[in-house]
Amino acid sequence: MATLEDVRRIALSLPETDEKTSWGNQMFRVREKGFVWERPLGKKDRADLESLDQQVPTGEIAGIRVPDLGEKEALVEGQPDVYFTIPHFDGYPAVLVRLDAIDLDELEEMIVEAWLDRAPKRLAADFLAGGGRPQRG
Repeated sequence: MATLEDVRRIALSLPETDEKTSWGNQMFRVREKGFVWERPLGKKDRADLESLDQQVPTGEIAGIRVPDLGEKEALVEGQPDVYFTIPHFDGYPAVLVRLDAIDLDELEEMIVEAWLDRAPKRLAADFLAGGGRPQRG
């Protein structure tokens, strides 16, 4: 089980990551490109999920950027108890994550992959050359 504090800790352990408040929620960016963010469900999101006969999550939720729509589809279909999406994200390469359903190792892997996808190529290469693991505080 993970929390938004785990998301924050992992994201900020990655090189050149900053934290920004966007629409009242925390967002983490690498050189101004978002890769993971807090994403509570709004009234419309809940209604959309209910209209699709999907269970509405009640715990903390994070949005995480993925490399492409194929990866998004694979995650949502392969682990629907952990990953899901809403119509607002149709056509956008990101998944929503039920933090109370994901273990910390998988969360870290997802956040690092999202960071690598959004980081400039040179920064990502340097990170990988250094072992490709977040800095432990």
